[in-house]
Amino acid sequence: MRQPLIAVSTDVRQFENYTWHAAPQQYLEAALSAAGVLPMMIPSFGDRLDLDELLSSVHGVMVTGSKSNVHPSLYGGDASEANGPYDEARDATTLPLIRLAIERGVPLLAICRGIQELNVALGGTLATEIQDQDGMLDHRAPASDNQDERFAIRQPVSIKPGTCLAGVFGSGEIMVNSVHRQAVGRLGERLQVEAVAEDGTVEAVSVVGARAFAVGVQWHPEYWARSDDNSARIFRAFGDAVRLHAADPSGRLAAE
Repeated sequence: MRQPLIAVSTDVRQFENYTWHAAPQQYLEAALSAAGVLPMMIPSFGDRLDLDELLSSVHGVMVTGSKSNVHPSLYGGDASEANGPYDEARDATTLPLIRLAIERGVPLLAICRGIQELNVALGGTLATEIQDQDGMLDHRAPASDNQDERFAIRQPVSIKPGTCLAGVFGSGEIMVNSVHRQAVGRLGERLQVEAVAEDGTVEAVSVVGARAFAVGVQWHPEYWARSDDNSARIFRAFGDAVRLHAADPSGRLAAE
């Protein structure tokens, strides 16, 4: 079989006097090496894109993390400067792409900002600055100029039994990294919680009744996918789902 294609979300950034549509290398490397799929970055042009045509041409969708946050106007939140930065061009692209991928049974992996986009796309809300809330842990990265230290695997999360991720990791605790200050608030329609942190923060979700793999995680498995087995496992599961969809876009095999 030819190497299957996946669509990868992009951030809109300004530097070197140009507007760039870009994705961090770690996601692309993890898709290629751990999932065994060919990542194709999709520009954030919103409704100018023919998403039906796009999803007829790829076999999976990966929604990446980002420094930017989903614009609060999309879930009734406070659109203050403190809750930024924002990337509305990305929002206008990823939210409809997520909904259509689920509708068409195209495998979906949503990471960090991605799980938040998945939740908002399905009608949920986000909790902001969770480290300031009573009883909540600080889920932000440690203060460091060293990226390996910032993305260090340091936090336990509990995988709920009987879920999609229990099939990937087994139920019980796994160790992950934590680099976020927002999290899932009210859960979106059709979503179920797959994993939680010690303080109850939602760390993973899946789409109930999805025709294919459709999972979001709040941590960053892409960063250690080449050296940490748990980080690699979720990409392997996604890659297997992508290959199954490439072999059988109708979804008949997945239903058996």
